[in-house]
Amino acid sequence: MRKNSVKNTRVNGEVQRVLAEIIRGEIKDPRISPLTSVVAVEVAPDLKSCKAWISVLGGEEERAATLAGLKSAEGFIKRKLAQTVNLRNTPDITFVMDQSIEYGVNMSRRIDEVMGNATEEL
Repeated sequence: MRKNSVKNTRVNGEVQRVLAEIIRGEIKDPRISPLTSVVAVEVAPDLKSCKAWISVLGGEEERAATLAGLKSAEGFIKRKLAQTVNLRNTPDITFVMDQSIEYGVNMSRRIDEVMGNATEEL
C-alpha cells in the first residue's frame, strides 16, 4: 500500500469533517441513528471515489437501517459535499460499516472476564 500524499491526507480529513456535519445536522431520514459517527474516510487519488467507514452505536437493526438510510441519501450527501468542499471532482461515496469499536469493546470485556477469573482462582 502506498503512502498518502499530504494533499490526499488533507482531502481525507476535510471530507470526513464535512460528511460528519452533513450526517449529524442535515439529513432528516428517521432510519439514520443519531449516534452515527464517521470513523475514517479514504478518497482515491483521482478524486473519483471515496470510502467512508461509519460506526453506529446500537444494535444490528440500527446499523442496517442507518446503512440503508445513508445509501438512499447518497445523492443528497454528494450534492452537499460538492457545495461545501471545493474539489475538481466530487467523489462517489461508498459507506462501509466499521466494526472496530464494537470489536474493541468486546475484547475489553473478554479481558476483564479472564482477569476476573484469574483473581478468583488466587
